[in-house]
Amino acid sequence: WQVLAIYMVLAASPSEQQALKQACPSCDASQLCNCSSMGLEFIPPGLTGKITVLNLTHNRIKRIQAQDLQQAVNLRALLLQSNEISSIDEDSFQSLEKLELLDLSNNSLAHLSPVWFGHLFSLQHLHLQGNSYRDLGQSSPFSRLRNLSSLHLGNPQFSVIRQGNFEGIEFLHKLWIDGSNLSQYEQGSLKSIKQINHMIINLRNSNIFSEIVRDLVHSVTWLEVAEIKLPVEKKSLVQNSTRPFRIQKITFKEAYFTDQTISRAIVSLKEITSLKELEAINCVLEGKGIWNTTEIARSRPSFVETITIIKVIIQNFHLFFDLKGMESQIKQLKRLTIASSNVFMVPCQLARHFSSLLYLDFHDNLLVNKRLDETICEHSWPSLQTLNLSQNSLKSLELTAKYVSRLPKLNNLDISLNNFGEIPDACEWPKLLKYLNLSSTQIPKVTSCIPGTLEVLDVSGNNLKEFGLQLPFLKELYLTRNQLKTLPGAAPIPNLVSLSMRRNKLNGFSKEEFEGAQVGAVHLSLMECHRSLVVSLICILVFLLILLLVAVGYKYHVVWYLRMTWAWLRAKRKPKRAPPKDVCYDAFVSYSEKDSEWVENTMVRELEQACPPFRLCLHKRDFVPGKWIVDNIIDSIEKSHKTLFVLSEHFVRSEWCKYELDFSHFRLFDENNDAAILILLEPIQSKAIPKRFCKLRKIMNTKTYLEWPAGQQQQQMFWENLKGALKS
Repeated sequence: WQVLAIYMVLAASPSEQQALKQACPSCDASQLCNCSSMGLEFIPPGLTGKITVLNLTHNRIKRIQAQDLQQAVNLRALLLQSNEISSIDEDSFQSLEKLELLDLSNNSLAHLSPVWFGHLFSLQHLHLQGNSYRDLGQSSPFSRLRNLSSLHLGNPQFSVIRQGNFEGIEFLHKLWIDGSNLSQYEQGSLKSIKQINHMIINLRNSNIFSEIVRDLVHSVTWLEVAEIKLPVEKKSLVQNSTRPFRIQKITFKEAYFTDQTISRAIVSLKEITSLKELEAINCVLEGKGIWNTTEIARSRPSFVETITIIKVIIQNFHLFFDLKGMESQIKQLKRLTIASSNVFMVPCQLARHFSSLLYLDFHDNLLVNKRLDETICEHSWPSLQTLNLSQNSLKSLELTAKYVSRLPKLNNLDISLNNFGEIPDACEWPKLLKYLNLSSTQIPKVTSCIPGTLEVLDVSGNNLKEFGLQLPFLKELYLTRNQLKTLPGAAPIPNLVSLSMRRNKLNGFSKEEFEGAQVGAVHLSLMECHRSLVVSLICILVFLLILLLVAVGYKYHVVWYLRMTWAWLRAKRKPKRAPPKDVCYDAFVSYSEKDSEWVENTMVRELEQACPPFRLCLHKRDFVPGKWIVDNIIDSIEKSHKTLFVLSEHFVRSEWCKYELDFSHFRLFDENNDAAILILLEPIQSKAIPKRFCKLRKIMNTKTYLEWPAGQQQQQMFWENLKGALKS
């Protein structure tokens, strides 16, 4: 019995390996086993210790059994997302001590068991989102996961977080929770995690938001909240929270604010003294900017240095107030971004109070030159060094330069993607300006308007035909997407280190153009270096391709098939029945040449010598000489009252019979048309008929057909039935 058992184990192994190879061919002799989107309903057998990555995503697996992964002891990554898994045996992952990534997201797990993860000592990334569990149980499912770095959990049904649910986790690089329908949060539940670098949570319940923030201010570095409708919070956000605070950045995505809630939020967030950065993306502000500036000014000073606002929708932005009274709250700001938010101006009085601001980004807004005069008034933005005004509605380069010259410390200016259209001969710029981006501004040329203090200049995408400026300090020059035919001279830009000339009309250049200057590195495409050679190679390849197509077309009669397709399309546009005056025959006979003896000597004689005689159309006798055979087939079918198919094994193997079916089945084989008569000359299975003629097979299964009998007496009845069908 022992020998028999050993033999059975050894015999089963090759069969399992064969089953694995058949279910998932990529698993053969590979450490990466990719079985994604293969319609699998179970984990394939035969998985061995050599596999380190197993991808079973997008299948129909419903259950993970204990033996499924028992031999895959060296797995590092197990991807099971987007299946239908609703059941996992408790010791399914027991042998996966080296597993680092487990993805069970988007399945049908109604609960989570701590036993599943008990032996996953090396696990770093666990994805459980998109299932159907409502909570994490009464204790922590993750208590043994000491090396866990990222955790994704939650779903639209997830509604409860309890104390103890995260016990055992001390550090997370990333925690993502889908709590869009979270209704109950026990205070202190997240407090057990000592440090979280980045936490993302979808949260609609505004009351829970405050409780979560109180638990996280000491542990999270970056908190990202989505879908929240901020509450009017009266209690302190840091009440009973452990100091020192760790939270440095808060991001709101797709959040909803009102004048009242944003006023209260500003006051509350100022209590988090560690907070340095605020971000709002794709948010909605319902209000006119009537904020409680008195309460805001009376509260403690803000420590926030960076504010980023992207794609914020203000319902009535044209009625928005000038935020008078907020001056005291912006003095410590160092970086401000308001992009894609319909900003058309900043009041001068407010702009003058941004005394510490170093970086200002207003790209993709509605700024025009007239409003820019107000936005950048005298003594505004006194410390500003970097300004981005790209993709606005500025029209005058001269006025734009004049207004920004009021910024004494400005050294980096981006005014790209504005439609200036023209450039003056002289402009007034900030004296310290070193970086200027004028790309895609429709300027037709470069003039002395460009400041001589520049170290970096980008004039890409302007259709420039020449560049001859004297820029003694310039180190980087970007001339991409212009119409330049020659390189800019080396003498006027002696300190140039980097030059970009892509997508111009440069045909070549000589050593003299560099006037002896040594080039460190050149990045030129093959087309730019050897244009003639590349064009010649392309012409040769095109010629060879045409030659190949002609040869293939000749070998496989492509021209003939194209003519046949054109004829078929013309036939399809014709009416399904010809006018009675055009009908010349009682039936067109479609048959194989190998059945011609029976057709011509038996059937034709019986029908054409009947009283009255039937007029039959045969391709041998009645096709018009010199006319293309496909046109003959179509015309004969149209000029016949019926179409008579003599079916046999020879018929379904005949190419011409297939064509005759092709040109007739779309007008004959419909539910209410009896123009087709089928004769079975010999027994034939409907499945032997080509699959593309599905309606013919359907007729054979649903409608009566005539079968040629062997006996003499039955043959007389056959002829009577056939004549009756032709007369109907």
